Amino acid sequence: MRLSLLALALGGALVLAVPGAAARDHNPTPVGTLVLPELGVADVHLEPGYWAAQLADPAAELVPRSGIEAQNARLFEQDPSMHRLDRLPAALPGEQVRGLVERLAAFPPDIERWDVEGNPVPASTFDALRGELALDALAGQVPLRFGLVVHRADLRALPTAERMFSRPGDTDIDRLQESALFPGTPVAVAHASAGGDWLFVISPRYAAWIRADAVATGTREDVLAYAAATPYRIITGGVEHTVFTREEPRVSKLQLDMGLKLPLEQDLPPGPVNGQHPYTAHVLRMPVRGPDGSLSFAPALLPKRADSSPDYLPLTAGNIIDQGFRFLGERYGWGHAYGTRDCSGFVSEVYRSMGLQLPRNTSAQAVSPALEHWRFGEEHDRAARLAAVAELQVGDLVYIPGHVLMVIGHVDGEPWVIHDIHGGSHVDASGNAHTLMLNGVSVTPLALRIGPDRDYLDRMTSIVRPAGALPARPAAGH
Repeated sequence: MRLSLLALALGGALVLAVPGAAARDHNPTPVGTLVLPELGVADVHLEPGYWAAQLADPAAELVPRSGIEAQNARLFEQDPSMHRLDRLPAALPGEQVRGLVERLAAFPPDIERWDVEGNPVPASTFDALRGELALDALAGQVPLRFGLVVHRADLRALPTAERMFSRPGDTDIDRLQESALFPGTPVAVAHASAGGDWLFVISPRYAAWIRADAVATGTREDVLAYAAATPYRIITGGVEHTVFTREEPRVSKLQLDMGLKLPLEQDLPPGPVNGQHPYTAHVLRMPVRGPDGSLSFAPALLPKRADSSPDYLPLTAGNIIDQGFRFLGERYGWGHAYGTRDCSGFVSEVYRSMGLQLPRNTSAQAVSPALEHWRFGEEHDRAARLAAVAELQVGDLVYIPGHVLMVIGHVDGEPWVIHDIHGGSHVDASGNAHTLMLNGVSVTPLALRIGPDRDYLDRMTSIVRPAGALPARPAAGH
């Protein structure tokens, strides 16, 4: 394997080619416009067909449905970051709930935070938030309530929507933003803030604070049955929306993100649904919240023109590429902020559209005992890392500290990736590093340089193959 990484990083008038690609009319050698010359990215690299044309059989199933279900079962059995809600007891020990809440909570003097105006967050704000945690109200045993999320909502480290940052002016990375939950997600409610406006919930992949008005609570049986209901639709577009309706505003223009599984309504009388004939749409059965916070259900229309499927997509290399490119150019959103997603959310939702579950964060994905790994540490030299990278396949996930990249193919024998990246940099001919601020879902070479003599391969901590087993780690010099 030849890695001309410095040439790719420097850009310029490069001619990038994939061996054998010139013989395929639908996969021309990219000799045209360099749209990101610093990294050697040409406009053709932004077309999913270019990468699919490298595949011998894009539609070949990498893992059958039975294998995916077995993998998901292992994940929930073996990974401590995942939660089987159906196995939760009727009540949790108060100390356990306290531990979950305190795991996310951080206060001065251990931290300093700034607001969106660049002002230090005063101690009085943290004092008020400490009170909102209401930890003294936790009993020895905390009864659990169950609910469904009714609209996409942020998961927060503390019960507040106030945004806080590690330094003045760095207003993209909100340190209280943990993740987001989506319509129809089941949760167990373990605690409430002192004012009652926030709930601490346990979802299948994360536990954190959510706005109380985003959750409708019902019986355990109704909540778990909703998650298992059939028939359903799988959202296969990047982001879709239910139809606008003023008759039932609770289900109007709901954001539905890739991979969501939503039941269909089966018992509707003939006639309009929310003021509109449903023949041009799928009628979803969506959870709604009553004035008292109780759970009920209402029909919502998902246009048939929206990208959805009656079941999960087959897990193929072609679908991995197609699904990843549906997010190309979307703004980076730390912790699913801005109604978008971050690097781990991006790869999770691509695989979720094919029915395969991943842990929420890179820190969990990179070490999950249920996933196949090649791990790397200081004992692995450059040759060992290059030997492993030479074996990369489409869909493999490459981890560096705090980031994950998904392999989509090769250019001149070098691996390229699609990833949701906040920053990014390149090194010029003088060896000086420059920030690119890609700040979105981007296509780049894998080996982005972070200094004159270092690139992402030097920082690589893990390679994960969600779609099947990794072979034995290749020897250096492979």
